[in-house]
Amino acid sequence: MSETTLPASGTAVAATAARPRPGVVLATLLTCQLMIVLDITVMNVALPRIQADLGFTAASLSWVMSSYTLVFGGLLLLGGRAGDLFGRKRMFVGGVLLFTVASLAGGLAGSAEWLIVARIAQGLGAAAAGPSTLALLTTTITEARARLRALALFSGMSSAGFAVGLILGGLLTEWLSWRAVLFINVPFGLVVAALAARFVVEPPRQRARLDLPGAVTGTVGVAALVYGFIRAAEAGWSDTLTLVSLIAGLVLLGAFLAVEVRTAEPLLPLRLFADRNRAAAYANFFLGPMAGMSMFFFLTQYLQDVRGMNALGTGFAFLPMALLVFALSRAIPRLLPRFGPKPVAIAGTLSMVAGVSWLTQLGTGTAYLTGLLGPMVLMGLGMGLAFSPLNVIIMGSVPARDAGAAGGVLQTMQQTGATLGLAILVTIFGTATRTATGSPHDVLVTGMTAAFIGSVVIACLTFVVALTFRRDADRAA
Repeated sequence: MSETTLPASGTAVAATAARPRPGVVLATLLTCQLMIVLDITVMNVALPRIQADLGFTAASLSWVMSSYTLVFGGLLLLGGRAGDLFGRKRMFVGGVLLFTVASLAGGLAGSAEWLIVARIAQGLGAAAAGPSTLALLTTTITEARARLRALALFSGMSSAGFAVGLILGGLLTEWLSWRAVLFINVPFGLVVAALAARFVVEPPRQRARLDLPGAVTGTVGVAALVYGFIRAAEAGWSDTLTLVSLIAGLVLLGAFLAVEVRTAEPLLPLRLFADRNRAAAYANFFLGPMAGMSMFFFLTQYLQDVRGMNALGTGFAFLPMALLVFALSRAIPRLLPRFGPKPVAIAGTLSMVAGVSWLTQLGTGTAYLTGLLGPMVLMGLGMGLAFSPLNVIIMGSVPARDAGAAGGVLQTMQQTGATLGLAILVTIFGTATRTATGSPHDVLVTGMTAAFIGSVVIACLTFVVALTFRRDADRAA
């Protein structure tokens, strides 16, 4: 008998101790999401300084980025389910603290290996906190209009974080040091953890068992697949380790699906994909970042290596796009009730197609104002419009018991899509540069335009998926 009353008693105590202030909770959760997303791109403009200080080779330098996204994307599903079972608030606070300590360790890194281990620990913390962030948002803010506004702000923070990361990375690297890019997480992480511990109310935990077979096969499968694509970008598709990793990833993910179908309490409830609109929204959360990440990665190199900008100038070059995404995050709560998610998502995906298509015309002499600002504006418009409706479709109708799992799947799709997409596009880039002729800048731009053509294909797929939304998706607004 005591076993059944303890959880209710614990929840009551937590609810009494915490002071539910939705505004403070929303700000806390959005700050955490911004930290997690920023860490994917904030390191980009600092990579040359990191390479010089810690002795990375040109090939191994990519692991500064991929070690974080590999662990983050591979463990998100486990983090989401663990939050449902062991307490979302507990997973959130613990994940934020681990992320904060790992950021401090990374900033103090004295060797390449030290930094990579710190980045892996950051990924672990992000995977623990990330799914609970979205789940706590949807369970804390229950009024319909307030939840719509909160989800739109969450999506805007996620989208803008990629661009803001480049700006912040340029500022910190140019004015202080690349180490400041990691140290900046420490004060924010401590404040987020403290506010969450005081103001976030722990939702009731689900009585269930952790799906360990599903956790092992799903997590290792995603990690192997991500590693295989990253390896392909470095060593090519004929590399033995690349092929083994990709095959192992596919086999393990097949085993994961078999486990999920049979288990009574799955890590990934397949019922989340039973709704056509929700399944399509998940698909676009996978495809959209695949197309969008190419802009940040390749244009950062283009602005510095071809156009001769410094880290600070490169960061500010993305400012118009960041401002546009932030502005749209405030407009989305008014647009969705008026037009519905489907028309907004279609407009956003079309804008993304136009933006990356424009970038296929990139040349060595392309000026920022005439050849880069326009694509950045279109991509900012597209990201701001295309992703916010997806949050509403996915989280607006999911049962409370699946909120953590739904948030984990959402972010898994987003992070895995970005990682796999970048690896595929870098592979296209490498293949094109091997056969290109001309000056080093000509060869570089040839590879970039080939990669942008691949981005166009992926962006077109996001538009096709947006067309499949049923009109009843509009009523979710």
